[in-house]
Amino acid sequence: MQTMPFVRITLATGTDDGACARVGDAVHHALVSAANVPKDDLFQVVELLPPASLRVTPAYLGIDHSSDVAIVQVFLNAGRSVEVKKALYAAIAEGVAAAAGLRREDVVVSMVEVAKENWSFGSGLMSYPP
Repeated sequence: MQTMPFVRITLATGTDDGACARVGDAVHHALVSAANVPKDDLFQVVELLPPASLRVTPAYLGIDHSSDVAIVQVFLNAGRSVEVKKALYAAIAEGVAAAAGLRREDVVVSMVEVAKENWSFGSGLMSYPP
């Protein structure tokens, strides 16, 4: 089973509620289309931080960043191929940039793969027992 993402999206304070919702929708659409996540598998936290708290190196690995960034951290079950991950990164960057009016270069994505037995979606139960 390779479903279950939990997503943390960090944007700058001042991002309006509509843009926050569009960004969340864009990330979820990318997960559904690129990583085979079911449509009803939606767990997200969208947080807003003052721009001074979003510190990103101005240039890293040949990518220039502005001070206006979005940071997307995706926790999901381990097991997706490198090709799927590349497609997911591209889909998230494209969707978030369009939804928030950012440059693709300013969408930073981190993926954290988790063993399936490390999830509980309520009631204190292991959601995916071995």
